Amino acid sequence: MALAALLIASAVPSSTFAARGQSEAATRVDEVVVTARRAGAPMWTVRRDGEGVMILVGAIEEAPRDFEWRAQALEDAAARADRILFPQRGRASPADVLRLMWRIRTIGWLPEGTTTADYLAPEDQARLEAVMADEKTDQWRRYSLLMLAIDLFKDKAGEKDARPVGADEAVRRAARKARVPIRSIGVVRGADLVESLISAPPETHRECLRAALSAAELGPDAVRLRAEAWRGLRVAEVLASPVDQAADRCWPWGDPQIGPQLRTEWTDAIAEALTQPGLTMAVAPLRRLAEPGGVLDTLEAQGFEVDGPEWRAASPVTHEAG
Repeated sequence: MALAALLIASAVPSSTFAARGQSEAATRVDEVVVTARRAGAPMWTVRRDGEGVMILVGAIEEAPRDFEWRAQALEDAAARADRILFPQRGRASPADVLRLMWRIRTIGWLPEGTTTADYLAPEDQARLEAVMADEKTDQWRRYSLLMLAIDLFKDKAGEKDARPVGADEAVRRAARKARVPIRSIGVVRGADLVESLISAPPETHRECLRAALSAAELGPDAVRLRAEAWRGLRVAEVLASPVDQAADRCWPWGDPQIGPQLRTEWTDAIAEALTQPGLTMAVAPLRRLAEPGGVLDTLEAQGFEVDGPEWRAASPVTHEAG
């Protein structure tokens, strides 16, 4: 019987086994995609004939403490991937930390003799005055624009009661358990981060503060509204959120040197991963994927099939005069 089986197998063309293997691989990928999408997080599959397949998971960082989503489904999918990509990681030395502490006043306060009114347009200063009207002191007028933006998020926009959403941690946990290879797409040197904070002139953070003001004006529900749009796969709504816009305009993404580097590293890492066989999963900031001219737009322009929730904002409807 064993000899007969061997003879039968030898008579079957190798192309038949190859086709069967490709079919089984495609089935596995489809099963993983179905599992991943049960998580309820925005994600896209990217593929092109003859190349690898990728699942791009669009992550946000924070949500209210009582916010729920199906992390287990994402973990189950991650355990069956061939490799997983994660965001850049920072690498700081003790010297970087000491330098940061030594220059904390430069980072946290405006130059001597100046206030926020010296750097903001009158209408933005008026908005700030209204938001800060219930403060017991006016010390905030001397805060650096970046530190003031951070305080607005924490105290006025709901960040104080938020927690990490944990999409990247859920995937990382599953990858460790299943021994799936993982890597961060890049490393940001602590020296570069500290230097960008110390050397940036105050007006560099003006757009950051303006976005933080919009989040503060929306109130304590700002973080929740963004998280609910994320869970509901309303991608354009997430990107339009003042919270998301502030995350993009504030340091480090908003830094004129570091921000472009972080964006380029994501585009390059995903393009390289798509040349590898099998299934790659990547957990990336949602905005990097879905922003105009971002990763999804780039991949689609290059001829890849991108399948998932709509990421572009709807074009305004125009009515012609009749």
